[in-house]
Amino acid sequence: MSETWLNKVNWSADGLVPAIAQDAKTGRVLMVAWMNREALKRTAETGDAIYWSRSRKKLWRKGEESGHFQKVKEIRLDCDSDVILLQVEQQGGIACHTGRESCFFSKLEQSKWVETDAVLKSPDEIYKQ
Repeated sequence: MSETWLNKVNWSADGLVPAIAQDAKTGRVLMVAWMNREALKRTAETGDAIYWSRSRKKLWRKGEESGHFQKVKEIRLDCDSDVILLQVEQQGGIACHTGRESCFFSKLEQSKWVETDAVLKSPDEIYKQ
C-alpha cells in the first residue's frame, strides 16, 4: 500500500496531528488524542484506533489496558489537513478512562463545570493492577 496519502496530512512541528474519535452511530464526540505518522498508518491498516501517547512517548492501541477498543469505520481529514476524524464503534460503550461514555462529560452551567454523564464502570474495575 502506498503511503503518499500520509503526506497530505499537515503534521505539527513535533510530527503530530490531533485525532477526534466520534461514535459512528450517534455522532457523539468520545475523545481527542494525538497521532503521529505511524499511528495513523497502523490505524488505517488494522482498523483499530492507535494513538501516540505524548506522556509515555509511545504508540498505544485504544483499549489495550481497559478492553474498550475502538473499531474504526471511517477516517477523515479536515479542510486544512491538520485534524483527523475517526468514526468509530466504541467497544463496551466506554471511551473515557474515568469510566464514562465520553471524555466530554463536563458542561459549563452558570460559570461552573457540572459533570453531566454518569460513570458507567469504575476505573478501579477497568484498570485492575
